[in-house]
Amino acid sequence: MFRIPIKQRPNWQRKAADFGFKFHTMHGEPYWDESAYYQFTLAQIENDIEQPTADIHQMCLAVVERVIQDEALLARFQIPQAFWQPIADSWYNRDPSLYSRLDFSYDGSGPAKLYENNADTPTSLYESGFWQWLWLEEQVNKGAIHKGADQFNSLQEKLVTRFGDIAQHYQLDFMHFACCKDTDEDRGTVQYLQDCAREAGIADYFVYMEDIGLSESGAFTDHDDQIIESLFKLYPWEFMQREDFAPHIGPSGSHWIEPLWKSVLSNKALMPMLWQMFPGHPNLLPSYFEDELHLAKETKLVKKPIFSREGANISVIEHGKTVLEAKGPYGEEGFIYQAYAPLPKFGSNHTLIGAWLVNDQPAGISVREDTSLITQDMSRYLPHIIL
Repeated sequence: MFRIPIKQRPNWQRKAADFGFKFHTMHGEPYWDESAYYQFTLAQIENDIEQPTADIHQMCLAVVERVIQDEALLARFQIPQAFWQPIADSWYNRDPSLYSRLDFSYDGSGPAKLYENNADTPTSLYESGFWQWLWLEEQVNKGAIHKGADQFNSLQEKLVTRFGDIAQHYQLDFMHFACCKDTDEDRGTVQYLQDCAREAGIADYFVYMEDIGLSESGAFTDHDDQIIESLFKLYPWEFMQREDFAPHIGPSGSHWIEPLWKSVLSNKALMPMLWQMFPGHPNLLPSYFEDELHLAKETKLVKKPIFSREGANISVIEHGKTVLEAKGPYGEEGFIYQAYAPLPKFGSNHTLIGAWLVNDQPAGISVREDTSLITQDMSRYLPHIIL
């Protein structure tokens, strides 16, 4: 695994504008960074990332099966009691999932270590499935990268196929898509998914979360008062379950993507449960609930809120003292603790690998880097190749 500098494509920003990639620069700072790329061998991808991703995903599904049958565990996951039975129903009905992303620490040797499961609203999908592939094609065609280079990237193909599966499962002709206002990244992600759904033959309608209404019959509606039969929502379940409209989620009859059972997978409490059920697994880090800290033998731990996203409110604890901390709005729901396993460092950059899954199948990776040990929403995205 190498980080290799490369010349940026001339006028790539103009091409990004042409393709609707509006968030390549955010708040005046680069988000997409093609001044370098990460190079992997095929064995590293297949043995150290792809196969562990498939295995860990099945382990995560085993955690869901256990948690939904145990009210004490559902309470540990901070899931409101009103949703315990709907989540179980969603699981036993086999409500289909679209995609998710596992985040790993990996330096090119030894087992990759799982940090968390982004199973509900992972972003960086467009740049992973489309934009970095376009970068690879252009760099190979101009001779800047070896013509034998490949990329671990079947995301777009698998997303299109999966949308077709979901439409068939629910007998859908059209689907609604939603995200919150005032975020180019979220809107870009949802637009990309709309494109994939359209390629699968599904008519798509977009509505902002803030504009969703409720009809007199109890159905959710869009800004044109059209009933929302199915909705891909780039909006976390832990938020939805605490909104004023939460009591209507079940009775509305809407089909949700991601499904309700993803509330368990997208929750940091998943990590100590994985460690309890699969202790010593080479891809897992020892992890603990707050009341299990006496079991921890490690002197350095990472403290994570149960609902944290984009690195918010994560801190590093050494001998009981906070040595590094990221601010944010989370933490009231409680914390879990994970053994400290720092990201590998390439030059001054700490590098995180995101491994994508579509329909339970590994589908590609993304690479993010930051000068900080904690990967956050502004951490840079770099392309990768296999050679």
